[in-house]
Amino acid sequence: MYEISSDENEFEDWFIESLKIYSNIHEYQLEHPTRVIEWTGEKNVCVAGYNLSKNEILELLLPLKLFADDNQGLCAERDFKVVHGGFTDGSIHCLKHIPGTRCVVTNDGSSSKLQVWDVGGDDCDVIKKTGDIHLKTASLDKGVKIDSPLTGNASVLHGSQVNDIQLTELTSGTPLYTLGTDIPDVLSSLRFVSGSVFLACSVNGDVYVGDTRSPSYLQKSPAGGREGNHWCMGVRADSSLPEPSSCSVARLSSSCQAVVSDLRNLKSPVCQAQLNVQRKTTSDEFLIVTWAPALDNCLAVSGFDGMVQIYNTASWRPELMEFQPIFIHRGHMMSDAHFDTSSSVVTTHVWHPSRPWTVLSAAGDGSVHVWDWVDNTTASC
Repeated sequence: MYEISSDENEFEDWFIESLKIYSNIHEYQLEHPTRVIEWTGEKNVCVAGYNLSKNEILELLLPLKLFADDNQGLCAERDFKVVHGGFTDGSIHCLKHIPGTRCVVTNDGSSSKLQVWDVGGDDCDVIKKTGDIHLKTASLDKGVKIDSPLTGNASVLHGSQVNDIQLTELTSGTPLYTLGTDIPDVLSSLRFVSGSVFLACSVNGDVYVGDTRSPSYLQKSPAGGREGNHWCMGVRADSSLPEPSSCSVARLSSSCQAVVSDLRNLKSPVCQAQLNVQRKTTSDEFLIVTWAPALDNCLAVSGFDGMVQIYNTASWRPELMEFQPIFIHRGHMMSDAHFDTSSSVVTTHVWHPSRPWTVLSAAGDGSVHVWDWVDNTTASC
């Protein structure tokens, strides 16, 4: 008589549970895994492979069933669709869409060179590289982090270390701003919080506040506790405000510690938590923490294992305590009716900019998921 394995039981349990905890979940399989998911529109994302050799760079249209709030059963489009595509000669470790354009800027993670791409329009389905930006100030043996101002001319903020952060005009490659400092700390995150103010997080957890209007301005806020040897940062800011009067900054360490601060006082944590995460990898390269843009007090973490965990920080305290997630996406550990806790690590995730409970995630096996999660906790986000 055929016996059901423990893996099959785990999968069946997850499948039954998924009917209750997701209002939507869709999967897509890439030829090579991606570590970048970047919004290019309300329903479109750009992804690109990080294989050492040739990779695809794609703009995907999300399943339209996600957006058919009424009469969902009548919506035929339930799959991802490739709307624009091209090829890269190497790996893509960082990708940023330039607001107001059909351009994305990429970096391979091992050099200072930036690549500029035209994603294409209605008359062309090909993503083409339009040029390179060679950065003289960046460290030659390190990849760079990239962000773009929320408003103004098309430009990119980039840097591999604090001392080589620079704002460069996209079309001409002309430097518009160079940070006047000699701090060699390696960057893990770089993020604008207004048209001119940006935050830079180093791998040791220190956060720097800079302003592109003042090269001499730089405010440093050390990480509290310094638990873990690698830190990354997530920022929630109100892009409608001309100045970042306040924004929430979350720092995540490789020891699974999260520290939340307010921009007005980064030195004193508002709250912190020891996250209930069991690490399945020794690598720190995929660690990421993100704030839900359309929910209060919700953040997601991934890069420790094959899961994405969502936490409600409203219950966190200034003292370090362990807290449980309010939701866990285990979908990337499901393959061919098996539950595999040793599966590929989640490489990245992003929240939808306006749909509160919609998240996209990708894993090292090439899977890309989009899911609408259901908050079944009593203390909702």
